[in-house]
Amino acid sequence: MHHILFDCEMMKYANTGLYEYCKQLGHALLSNKSEDEKITYYVPSRLKGLFGEEHAYIINSKLHRLIMPPFSHLDVWHTTFQSTHYRPSNKNTGHVLTIHDLNYIHEKRAPEKTASFLKKVQRNIDRADHIVTISQFVLEDVKRHLDLRNKPASVIYNGITLETFPDFDAPEYRPQRPFIFNIGSIDAKKNAHVLTPLLQHNDYELVIAGPIFDEEYKKKILSTAEQYGVADRVKILGSISGKSKYWYFRHCAAFAFPSLAEGFGIPVVEAMSQGKPCFLSDRTSLPEVGGPLCYYFHEFTATVMQQTFAEGMAHFNKTNPGEAMKAHAASLNVDNAANNYLQIYRSLY
Repeated sequence: MHHILFDCEMMKYANTGLYEYCKQLGHALLSNKSEDEKITYYVPSRLKGLFGEEHAYIINSKLHRLIMPPFSHLDVWHTTFQSTHYRPSNKNTGHVLTIHDLNYIHEKRAPEKTASFLKKVQRNIDRADHIVTISQFVLEDVKRHLDLRNKPASVIYNGITLETFPDFDAPEYRPQRPFIFNIGSIDAKKNAHVLTPLLQHNDYELVIAGPIFDEEYKKKILSTAEQYGVADRVKILGSISGKSKYWYFRHCAAFAFPSLAEGFGIPVVEAMSQGKPCFLSDRTSLPEVGGPLCYYFHEFTATVMQQTFAEGMAHFNKTNPGEAMKAHAASLNVDNAANNYLQIYRSLY
């Protein structure tokens, strides 16, 4: 029997891309592993049993930052977050490290904070046997700013399946008009305030969902909406249920995601799975993930964004690429991701 530890420590932050990544991949590993492979989940205490009571769990403890027990039965340890403090202590345990992004660099943080972040990631690279990034963009970032030490490195795209609830019709907020949807944490790097001028000269609403990490940035979104005279049509919902998320993706007129820093961009694939017109920033990984079926903001001035949106909507309605978008989203499925990871695990037994 081969024993694999799948690190879900970052699932302590609900309603985030990392939470969704760990949840979906954690289930898919169970569906695709062989009979002689056993998955153990490293989780916050409140999530014990998340993948089924019959499976093995190790509970995360802050003490593990200082002293990690050897867990000598483990053949492979998969670290799912690049700057984690938790890593295997047993040198005989194969170690896979997934790097989701080096967003600190693109967010232009203080130099000392960026240096500290890169030092943590480098330490985890030094301990790992195989590096995985979630996009080619992130791999190039890693090669540019860190040292892979000649270790094998692979790109495995996130596998995303938007959970559907066709009969659900009770969202947290029901828009009164056609609406543009945006979802992601409410903080500056998501850049949602630049979407507000898209509501000028039309009757759209803008619905923004996601955990509010920065109250000041929430105020900036609303004050920008006031500046453009559209504050009555901007709704910031905070965290929403999975059922509501599906409802908004299913019913929106368009999805807009002007993020400044993404390692992948899970909501893009979710929106494409519903065949919705997608308007993205042209920064970091988003052109790679969205491809030619999405529309891109090359500037964030009101005039350019309004023009991009109007031309994109007209092109979408003329060409009807919805089915091609759904096919692209379907190709990024979580079973493919799980099988790619399992191949890497097996190379380390």
